[in-house]
Amino acid sequence: MPRLLLVLLGCALIPTPGIGQDFRPIPLQSQITRVQPWTGLVLWDTSESVKTDAVSLEFRYFAYSEIVTAKDTFDWSPVERFLAGAAARGHQGVLRFYFDYPGKPSGAPKYLNDLPDYRPITGKSEGKRTGFADWSHPELKRMTLDFYTQFARKFDRDPRLAYLETGFGLWAEYHIYDGPMKLGQTFPDKAFQRDFFKHLSNQFERTPWLMSIDVAAEARTPLAEESELLNLPFGQFDDSFLGKDHAKWNAKNWKFLGLDRWKTQPRGGEFSYYSDHDQKMALAPNGPHGIAFETLAREYHLSFIIANDQPKYQPLSRIAEAGKALGYRLQVTQFASNGTHARVEITNTGIAPPFHDAYVALDGVRAKQSLRGLLPGEKRTYVLRTTSAAPKLTIESDRLVPGQRIEFQADLPGQQ
Repeated sequence: MPRLLLVLLGCALIPTPGIGQDFRPIPLQSQITRVQPWTGLVLWDTSESVKTDAVSLEFRYFAYSEIVTAKDTFDWSPVERFLAGAAARGHQGVLRFYFDYPGKPSGAPKYLNDLPDYRPITGKSEGKRTGFADWSHPELKRMTLDFYTQFARKFDRDPRLAYLETGFGLWAEYHIYDGPMKLGQTFPDKAFQRDFFKHLSNQFERTPWLMSIDVAAEARTPLAEESELLNLPFGQFDDSFLGKDHAKWNAKNWKFLGLDRWKTQPRGGEFSYYSDHDQKMALAPNGPHGIAFETLAREYHLSFIIANDQPKYQPLSRIAEAGKALGYRLQVTQFASNGTHARVEITNTGIAPPFHDAYVALDGVRAKQSLRGLLPGEKRTYVLRTTSAAPKLTIESDRLVPGQRIEFQADLPGQQ
């Protein structure tokens, strides 16, 4: 059964004379016409197809060395350019910083590599010469924690940023599946990982941060040994979504991290690259392995998924259609006024809650309580002061860039 929550906003949370009496329906018609902010399929900022309203999010990797130019010295201009470029296209950013990337030097800052006792390892990953950071060195650990302190201080409330993805290993996806995997050397020890998780939890107040579902791996992470770490506020992303063995391997990690975590923290992902077939058929009616994308996305309550290769295989209309199936979807089910107040009932018909603050507003005056966290099937009723017989109803947020708007469904005929 849908849950109903009465939220009295614009007035005290106590019975008020006149409220609840003689409310008359106000006609309201509205449609959701585009992918909603903070949701949908994600293209890299370098994609030839990125200038489109079929997506609302753009993705980019950064090496830490692009930002940290010397000890305690940060040049955020690459991040600024990425976010500014996305915002100019009416999109928001999803970004991830890495130390290890197949075929590239280590992403550790140069000043670390210049230290006489810092010993990075060069090995092969995916058949390519690859640099790996030296996690035995205390300065790398100190720098990493400070990096996120400084990043949060600058970008935590930035409306151009939707989500931060983070982690260690190849692509920061919490594994070194091919290459020299050595805990405490090429991969941080469990004690530091624990410190890292707690540190990020204390730094970010507004920006959701996510880690790969491979963080569930008992052999290389502390989560199985210290279950209280699962209470920390991190989301998850699945970097091989719709892969052939998804039900065998990925599903176990999702389960370990908490089947209800989606109710409070976002879930994202990336279409599987295990084979060209996985990419080519990702948005086919039955997916690459017999399960439609929308079906599995609904099962796992995804808000977004990286889909950079999809313009090769699908028209932008299909990419938009798939994107609109993700995340939240707001519907106004009641809109009425008694001359001094208006009552708005709103529900979420999507598959996940919104993970940024958004507010019901009448003629530009916002309710005090956010819609953030409104679960699928949940209903909330807001009562706001208004003297207008037909106030303009909108959903407003400070976490939007120019050109974005939060839409809602409504088909209310008004007084019969």
